[in-house]
Amino acid sequence: MDRQCIGFDTSNYTTSAAVFGAGRAENRGKLLTVPEGALGLRQSDALFQHVKRLHLMAEQLRADGAVGDIAAVGASTRPREVEGSYMPCFLVGEGEGRTLAAALGVPFYPCSHQQGHVAAAAWSAGREDLLDRPHLAWHLSGGTTELLRVEPEGHTVRAEVIGGTSDIAAGQLIDRTGVLLGLPFPAGKALDALYPEADAATDFRVKLKDLSFSLSGMENKVKELMEKGEKPANIARFTLDTVTGVVIRATHEAQKRWPGLPVLCSGGVASNRQLRAAMERECGAVFAQPQYSTDNALGVAILAHRALEREVRE
Repeated sequence: MDRQCIGFDTSNYTTSAAVFGAGRAENRGKLLTVPEGALGLRQSDALFQHVKRLHLMAEQLRADGAVGDIAAVGASTRPREVEGSYMPCFLVGEGEGRTLAAALGVPFYPCSHQQGHVAAAAWSAGREDLLDRPHLAWHLSGGTTELLRVEPEGHTVRAEVIGGTSDIAAGQLIDRTGVLLGLPFPAGKALDALYPEADAATDFRVKLKDLSFSLSGMENKVKELMEKGEKPANIARFTLDTVTGVVIRATHEAQKRWPGLPVLCSGGVASNRQLRAAMERECGAVFAQPQYSTDNALGVAILAHRALEREVRE
């Protein structure tokens, strides 16, 4: 009998809860409130907002009739599954998840935020099979731009970083561009909406070295364009084209080194329409559905469900 699992994810941008199994796959999430003009939140502020909101996400699931008999609980407990990876905001989801599991007398399964991204992306792309085979994956978000070589490991996956940014993330460049243009934070959707209005393209080829690249200098390029009076839509296009171009080149290089491996894309930046179209066309990449590209708890619930089913089989 298929059983239902609930998962929590309390990242630095979104509070979310999700259920998976027993015929349901539902996520409820809410962006954290960032002061106008700010480039993010302090961890203490993010943690406080999660404490105030996480129960509301679970209550929404219950009110929508999505919650059944919970057989296991999962939560993301750190950004990545590597030594030293830590962010205080994940303590909220982990603490409430462990408490709920203890109260219900069911297992608790921790995972990393990044593992949850990969699981949600694979499932929503109709490629859950990727969780059981090696593949390449991009984690493109506000705080992370990493190219991964992913392999199955038990009920979850092990991700080795093989490339990506050496400084600021793609999402940080996009958000900083948006703030400079007076757009709301996070700025991905706003830049995406401006893109079709562009009437000029400014090419800039970011240097790629051994699958790694730097984006910090692009912020200065954006400021230069603004000082020259360039229209906002053209600046938005410059930023998004710059990110798309270097991501494609790094992907091509990785595909040469590991021929035949599928490419999966996840993270909030992966919901960008221009990036998605170009990566599908140039690299044959598969993408999460837009609502599961951004931070969400569904991947956490999926991994908890996989862990539960694996224990039953064994």
